[in-house]
Amino acid sequence: MELLKQQIGELEKEREEVIRTSQEESVEQVRRLLQLKGIGVNSAWLYVMEFFAWRGFRKWREVGSLAGLTPTPYQSGESSKERGISKAGNRPVRGMAIEIAWAWLRYQPESALSLWYNRRFAEGSSRVRRIGIVDLARKLLIELWKYLETGAVPEGAYLKSD
Repeated sequence: MELLKQQIGELEKEREEVIRTSQEESVEQVRRLLQLKGIGVNSAWLYVMEFFAWRGFRKWREVGSLAGLTPTPYQSGESSKERGISKAGNRPVRGMAIEIAWAWLRYQPESALSLWYNRRFAEGSSRVRRIGIVDLARKLLIELWKYLETGAVPEGAYLKSD
């Protein structure tokens, strides 16, 4: 177990060094995500290296779809209902998106997305809040993509003070 902890520590130091010194575009994206309050090194690294860096998205709908955070409607004849999210996308990114959405509510309470979530889902049952957090995760993922593409900080979001 000690050997494993040592190896993880070494890898984390290597990653910190890469983030500090590399001039690659993907590492620059990691640094930009790290400027936002509520997003840490692991989540920024995973988002960029597993999702944003290797694929050029043309539309915001592609972002939610690739993460597997889009609804799957069912229609047959006159019957029509929702069957939850598709889960067809990148599983680690989907999991991280939901974790970041919970952190976003905590660390970015005045952002437009947090205020939207609180208006729509905060008074509901725990089941309703969990459904809402998936919707927030999709919206936040799209906003983070826009932030990386254009530099436009999500509305009402705070940057970390250095």
